[in-house]
Amino acid sequence: MSRLVLGINCVREALRAHQGRVSRVLLERGESPALAGLERMASSANVRSERVTREHLDRLARGVLHQGAAAEAPELPLLALSELAERPLILALDELQDPHNFGAVVRSAVAIADAPVLWPEHASAPLSPAMFRSSAGAIEHAHLVRVGSLRGALGELASQGFQVLGLDGNAERSLHEFNLTLPTVLVLGSEGSGLRRGIKGATTALARLPMTGRFDSLNASTAAAIALYEWKRQQLGATAGMSV
Repeated sequence: MSRLVLGINCVREALRAHQGRVSRVLLERGESPALAGLERMASSANVRSERVTREHLDRLARGVLHQGAAAEAPELPLLALSELAERPLILALDELQDPHNFGAVVRSAVAIADAPVLWPEHASAPLSPAMFRSSAGAIEHAHLVRVGSLRGALGELASQGFQVLGLDGNAERSLHEFNLTLPTVLVLGSEGSGLRRGIKGATTALARLPMTGRFDSLNASTAAAIALYEWKRQQLGATAGMSV
């Protein structure tokens, strides 16, 4: 089984992450330093590359921006919930349905915290070329956990000692008031309705991001990046305190 990866950065990261397990790389015909660099990279990894027409790539991409590059990469490995017990931070997504938001959230999770991303298999954006493209290649390095029931998974993590914090604009306490150096699950709601009632009930507390009051919510990927940064800030502060 293989999956389609589109875009220069995405193909580059697929080659870096999977080396010879990439089946082949397709590159648009013509002169391009970036595509020539991918061709050399594929050759170094013993991956076959082919030059094809833009029309061929357009048909494969089905509307997703490909920048003249595509690859057939191995399926992404999925972790089991039991493998997260020692993680300091987990990012959980409650029915996030926009593949572009999903991909951007994964990029932030990888870049800021190297945090696993947990989501329910139903009513969520699928792992798709559009989602991979929006992650700008970060999906190749992500720790992914797909579960049948998000509520059940959060309950299990809470029983293991995680504080499960749901991001909610109406929460009484701000995220920075919580001790994020403890094992933490940050739960992000969907683009339209936020956290579902059942998911709120599965959290140990609700937290809001500090805002001016002009708006009560942010784009899901923006909210995720801010929350992840606050986690990182507290981790760095704790490390600096220990080293003094």
